[in-house]
Amino acid sequence: MADLTLEPTRTAIVVIDLQKGTVGRATQPHAAATVVANTALILRAARRAGAVPILVHVGGSPDAPDRLRPTADEPMPAAPLPPDWSELVPELERAPGDLVILKRQWGAFYGTDLELQLRRRRLTTLVLCGIATEYGVESTARDAYERGFDQVFVSDAMAARTAQAHEHCLTRIFPRMGRVRDTRAVVAALGG
Repeated sequence: MADLTLEPTRTAIVVIDLQKGTVGRATQPHAAATVVANTALILRAARRAGAVPILVHVGGSPDAPDRLRPTADEPMPAAPLPPDWSELVPELERAPGDLVILKRQWGAFYGTDLELQLRRRRLTTLVLCGIATEYGVESTARDAYERGFDQVFVSDAMAARTAQAHEHCLTRIFPRMGRVRDTRAVVAALGG
């Protein structure tokens, strides 16, 4: 694997769904606390280097009419969500220059201004972190790939429902769309 080089002023750190409602769930192969800690390291390095943090969280209206409900063999739970479910976790140390994107589906592009914000800032490389690897991260990555963005997937700053799902994305899906690296490599590439 080649060393990772990033141009911070052309790079966005896209953090998917590190919010109170998702970090409380069991994740594999990394605990949610590990994912949050590694992401916080990357965000601190990114802010120092001049990269743009983009904190994405998923939410909806309290009575949930905006939630998808297609017929499915394993539908998403329809239970009401706690009021703080969509709040970003404080460990991300949100800063005034961070962009915050509210999404209503798995992917961060659909129905949001994420692409507009990236294009206006001339950001061409996305570094993706978050929970869950096989839902929000992968869905966002597929959309980013189709829009021509370079991508870096931080293997130890994301986690899934199962270790197998995480590994599948890291070995079968993400290498076709970008580069898979760990937190250490990304922090080093940002000058940290």
